[in-house]
Amino acid sequence: MVWELAACFAAVLLLFTAVLGGVYAAAFRRHTVAVNREAMEVQAASIAGTLASFGGGPGMGRGRGGGYGAYLRFLNDLTPAEAWIVDVDRTLLAPGRDRMARESLPAGAGEIVERVLAGENAWGEGFSTLLDAPALTVGVPIQTEEGVAGAVLLHSPVSGVDEAVGRALSILCAGAAAALVLAGGAALWLSWRFTAPLERMRRAAALLAEGDYAAKTAVDQPGEIGQLARTIDLLAERLAAAGEQREALDRLKQDFVANVSHELRTPVAVLRGSLEVLQDGTVSQGEEVAAYYAQMLAESRHLERLVNDLLDLSRLQDGQFRLETEETDLCAVVRDAARAIRQSARGNGVEVSLRCPGEECLLTGDYGRLRQMLLVLLDNAVKFSHPGGTVGLTLAREAGGFVLEVTDHGRGIPPEELPHVFDRFWRAQGGENRSGTGLGLAIARQIAERHGAELRAESGGGRTCFSVRFPEGA
Repeated sequence: MVWELAACFAAVLLLFTAVLGGVYAAAFRRHTVAVNREAMEVQAASIAGTLASFGGGPGMGRGRGGGYGAYLRFLNDLTPAEAWIVDVDRTLLAPGRDRMARESLPAGAGEIVERVLAGENAWGEGFSTLLDAPALTVGVPIQTEEGVAGAVLLHSPVSGVDEAVGRALSILCAGAAAALVLAGGAALWLSWRFTAPLERMRRAAALLAEGDYAAKTAVDQPGEIGQLARTIDLLAERLAAAGEQREALDRLKQDFVANVSHELRTPVAVLRGSLEVLQDGTVSQGEEVAAYYAQMLAESRHLERLVNDLLDLSRLQDGQFRLETEETDLCAVVRDAARAIRQSARGNGVEVSLRCPGEECLLTGDYGRLRQMLLVLLDNAVKFSHPGGTVGLTLAREAGGFVLEVTDHGRGIPPEELPHVFDRFWRAQGGENRSGTGLGLAIARQIAERHGAELRAESGGGRTCFSVRFPEGA
């Protein structure tokens, strides 16, 4: 790429030089011709004035007044231009060419002569057979008292102009060659400066394609190239983060499958063992058979809860799953959940206290899912409360929304376990939650997040509180 860019720079420079040389040559030639023409017009006017003082008239070209020829020879010895005289009879008088016929005039001079004899200055360019070269012809009328007595023609070859243009072009080409050498070095340096960061970005992109997300471009410069390099570095960081998340998800998936397998294995083993005992007739007493049936029923209910919780959690984690949202009174949800939990709370010797605003607390949500979330929190609070204790359920307005709190005064959650309470299959140590699946709080958090709410847990000082903060209009 370096050499390609350098070649492009050189081609552009050569094209620029060619165009500039052509424009310069044309402009220089026009300027030189214009300068020579103006000088020749002044000289021709001076000659015409002198001839008019000689009393020129018809017959000048036929030799009358022999001083004309001597005067012209004297002028031609002093100037590089050749002076001619054309009288009103269109007869040409020139040094060494006296009494030339009208048809002997140079090509194109006839039109100039006619215009000059009509009283105007004229000029033209063309090939002169007399000079055997391209020439510049300038004509000025000889004005006398009687009128135009003839024409003075100054005829000068333009070869000198072409030679000057050629010399100027030679100088321009020499300068262009020197500039090309210098520009070539600058082009190579600029090409390297331009392509070096691109090469570093290419190597970094190749490493990213191979899975090395720690690769960096090491390019720090302004402009579009610097922006592209920073974008590639940002892409590498995002890919690294995505890779870490994928690894975490893979580990989570493995742990999830292992946990599900473990959770299913125990009740299935109990059910199979009980069925085998009943089938073999090992147990025949009515009370023992009833106990086995009760155990099988309990395990089947546990399996049912586990399967339902897994289905609920998978649905809530699916971005395509839509809640059945509508305008919902959060106070009605809280009162409904409190009524539903009071019966099981009494069985554990626990009271449920409710504090709720008197007016409606409206938000957009799924009534059934919000009730499910509250029942999970209340069920946990009842399980871990001491007999005779109280579970508090509070709903209050706050700036920008609502806050819902479920509080108990049971054994609490150890600080080292608190960060894991919302993990799937996490269960507190102890016998209070033997029937739990370890998915309830994970489901509650998913429901809260699907409503734009924040679910948090705090425990300490003999008090455990789960709080849900709903933004206003959620």
